[in-house]
Amino acid sequence: MSEIIFEVREDEVDGGYTASALGYGIHTQGDTLEELRAMVKDAVNCYFDETMQRPKVIRLHFVREEVLTA
Repeated sequence: MSEIIFEVREDEVDGGYTASALGYGIHTQGDTLEELRAMVKDAVNCYFDETMQRPKVIRLHFVREEVLTA
């Protein structure tokens, strides 16, 4: 496996960020982007043990939603 992709969303109500890996049961959160990056790396390291091939690249895909009223 060469890379793993996380979908990142900003929590507009409580603040902070959540991240979920696409195709894997890996989910984490952080109060800041710096903290989120560290938490994502830690979550990937915990998920992939020494018997599994770890991804070489972790990609963060930021999803932003806007709501418009008419």
